[in-house]
Amino acid sequence: MSNYQTPDDLKSIPAFVALAPVEAKAFLAFNHAVERKDGLIPPKYRELISLAVALTTQCAYCLDVHTAQAAEAGATREEVAEVALIAAAVRAGGTLGHALLAQRLFERHRDEGES
Repeated sequence: MSNYQTPDDLKSIPAFVALAPVEAKAFLAFNHAVERKDGLIPPKYRELISLAVALTTQCAYCLDVHTAQAAEAGATREEVAEVALIAAAVRAGGTLGHALLAQRLFERHRDEGES
C-alpha cells in the first residue's frame, strides 16, 4: 500500500460518517444488507465476490477488509488466487468488449469525416 492509503485510515470512518449522516446511513444500511449472513449466497461466496470486485476496482481498503472476511468465512489461498485470475480475465474481457465499441465508433467518426 502506498503512503496515501493505510489501514489506519479506516479508523476515520466514524468522523467521515458524521460529515454526511443521511447519506452515510443509507450507504451503511445497503452495505450491511449485502453483507448479511442469511442470504441465499453463503458468506464465503459473498466475500469471494466482494474480493473479485475489489481487485477489479483496485480499492486497497476493500482488499484489506474482504481478504480478512474471506479468510474468516473459510476461503483458502487457492480460492483467493482463482478469484484474482477470474477477475483479471473478466476485466480483460471487458477491455475487448470496449474495443469492439471503439472500432464501431471509429468507423462512424471516420465516415462522418468523409461526408
